[in-house]
Amino acid sequence: MAKHMLSTADNPYNPFTHWDEWWAYDEEEQGYHTSGLLARVAINSDELSETDQELANEYAIDEVLREDARGIYIRVSPDTIVIPTSFEL
Repeated sequence: MAKHMLSTADNPYNPFTHWDEWWAYDEEEQGYHTSGLLARVAINSDELSETDQELANEYAIDEVLREDARGIYIRVSPDTIVIPTSFEL
């Protein structure tokens, strides 16, 4: 299981515990497409072990956070208590 996931500071749901609600907010309500962004940045392959795939995702999250000029992305874990932040884009 992944240790972290990428989310946005305004999303009121933790993707570990409320995936459907998190996804609906991210994709349908805000149009961020965070999952797609992470998929484009991560270097994954079926030939990688599960551990290496998780490491690739962690590196991808690091890269997105480092390059986040708008400051909207955050790293969440299964036990993160999400307190949404409002911001204007």
